[in-house]
Amino acid sequence: MFATFGKKYKATALISVGLLSALPLAVSPAHAAGDLLVAPTRIVLDGRRGTEVILNNIGNEEATYRISLELRRMNKNGKLEEVSEEAVNEKETAIRNIIRYAPRRVTLPPNQPQSIRIGVNSLQEVPDGEYRAHMLFRAIPRVTPVTQSADENKGVQIQLNPIYGVTIPIIVRKGKLEATAALANPRVETDEEGNPVFRVDMSRQGNGSVFGEIRVTTAGAKEPIVFRGIAVYPELDSRIVTLPLTSESVGRLKGPVTVGYYMPIEDGGALLAEVKALVN
Repeated sequence: MFATFGKKYKATALISVGLLSALPLAVSPAHAAGDLLVAPTRIVLDGRRGTEVILNNIGNEEATYRISLELRRMNKNGKLEEVSEEAVNEKETAIRNIIRYAPRRVTLPPNQPQSIRIGVNSLQEVPDGEYRAHMLFRAIPRVTPVTQSADENKGVQIQLNPIYGVTIPIIVRKGKLEATAALANPRVETDEEGNPVFRVDMSRQGNGSVFGEIRVTTAGAKEPIVFRGIAVYPELDSRIVTLPLTSESVGRLKGPVTVGYYMPIEDGGALLAEVKALVN
């Protein structure tokens, strides 16, 4: 089944701590790291109007965050790897000039939301296609003075503060884009740390990315096992999807299974790909 793009995205309301923000896209769940909450977690724009991302400091102290754009590519295992300046291609160069956003640095008291406005410059000079950058929201650590210990044997005391951040994709589409997806070889394996995982091979064809959720239906179960936020970006024709399993879901994934890949409910929920298999 085709996933067809180029349509106007439905305006959806996002409510965050009393702040109402109309967004021209489907709202995806919020993502948290440290004391920072970001929503939505994925943005798609067609150049006709902008949108907003809401940051919220859910910690107990004032915090400062820096907002920047990064270039990342998906590898065969679904990991997003940074692109070096020497390897930047034409589309990645273009997206830096396409996306505009403000502010680029915010300081938030506890439980204080802040909107980051995101817009698109003119797309007339770029070919039809899908362009993507990743917006990074990074906490700026407080400056902690180095102190001399009262115990002469301990010397100078240094306090290390972790730096955390949240990254979300910003996708800009021009023209009518289409993409198809296919699934193959679902299986239960263990990862490098010995934890059980569900894996399935996913392929993509066309000039756009695919994004949706995987639903695994097993015999005798009333509800499927659902994994959301699964994407294959245009730089890849295929990838291995690796999904963590609980002990309960491992027990369910024995015998015949049906694995379906669906568009998000807010985008219609259409079935994009399906495979049936016997999992041992």
